[in-house]
Amino acid sequence: MKTITVFKGDGIGPEIVDAVLKILEAAKAPLSYECFEVGAAEYERHGKLIPDAAFASFEKNKVLLKAPITTPIGKGFRSLNVTLRNKYDLYANIRPAKSNSAIKTRFENVDIVTFRENTEDLYVGVEEQIDENTVHATKIITRKASERIIHDAFAYAKEHGRKKVTCVHKANILKMSDGLFLNIFQTIAKEYPDIEADDKIVDNVCMQLVMHPETFDVMVMPNLYGDIVSDLTSGLIGGLGLLPSCNLGSEYAMFEAVHGSAPDIAGKHIANPTALLWSACMMLENLGMEDIATKIRNAVDAVLEEAKVLTPDLHGNATTQAYRDAIIAHL
Repeated sequence: MKTITVFKGDGIGPEIVDAVLKILEAAKAPLSYECFEVGAAEYERHGKLIPDAAFASFEKNKVLLKAPITTPIGKGFRSLNVTLRNKYDLYANIRPAKSNSAIKTRFENVDIVTFRENTEDLYVGVEEQIDENTVHATKIITRKASERIIHDAFAYAKEHGRKKVTCVHKANILKMSDGLFLNIFQTIAKEYPDIEADDKIVDNVCMQLVMHPETFDVMVMPNLYGDIVSDLTSGLIGGLGLLPSCNLGSEYAMFEAVHGSAPDIAGKHIANPTALLWSACMMLENLGMEDIATKIRNAVDAVLEEAKVLTPDLHGNATTQAYRDAIIAHL
C-alpha cells in the first residue's frame, strides 16, 4: 500500500478529486491518501495557501496528486504551481496529447508528448523597474537544467519506442540563451543515433502543429514555450480537460490537471474529471502500477466511445457523478 498526498484545490477541484479517488478505489489501486485543502479558499479560512501539514505530507510521501489551485490575485503571491515546482525541483513537465477517436476534433491521429523545462527561463520571475516607462525581465537558461530535460526527452523516446525528438527554440533571435539550449540539444542527440533529432523555431512550430500535427512526436523546449505549446497541443485533442500532466524531479513527483479551477461551475456537479484521472494514470505508471492504469484508461475510452454518459464540456448532459459511475461500471 502506497500513501500519496492529495491537494483538493479550489473551484471544481474537490469534485474532480472525489471522482478520481473513487475510480482509483474501484480499480483496486493499492493506494491510501492524505488529503488537504489548499489554495485561495484555504487562505481565506486560515491565512495560508498551503498548510504546513500539506507540505510535510508531500515531503514524506514524495508523490502528489493535485487539483487546480487558485492563486489570490493582487495579494503579492506568485503562482502556487511555480512555487511547488521550484521548492521541490520538479524540473520536467511532461504533457502527452493523444487523439481519442470518440472525441471529434479537427485533427486525427495526434500523438505528441511535450517536455517542458519547469524551473527557469522567464518563470524565475526576476524583473527590474528601470524607470517609470521601462521594465526588464530576466530570462535564465542554464546548462544543468537544459541537459537534464533534454536527456529525459530522449530517454523517454527510447523507452517508449518514439522515433523523433524536436527541439523548440528561438535561437535565431535569442542567440545566447536559446542558442545554449539548442547547442546542448544537438550534443545530446548524438548519444541517441537511433532517434531522429531536429529543431524548429517556436513560431514555425505553432503553425506546423495546426497544419501537420502528425509530423511531431516528442518535443522538448524551455519553460515559456512549453507552457504555450502544450496548451496548443491540448486544443488539437479537444482541450485542457483531456490533457494529463506530470511534474517530475529526482526525488518528488506531482501529477495534476492543468486546466483552471472553473469557479463558474463549481458546485454544479458537471465538471469533467478526465484530465485529473489521466494524470492519476501517469502517477500509477510512475509507481509501477501499469496494469491498473491501463484498466482505467480502457474504461474511460469505453465511456467516451459509447457517448451516452458525458459531461457538458464533452457535449453531453451527465453529472460528474454519473460520468464517474459509468467509468467504474467498465472497470
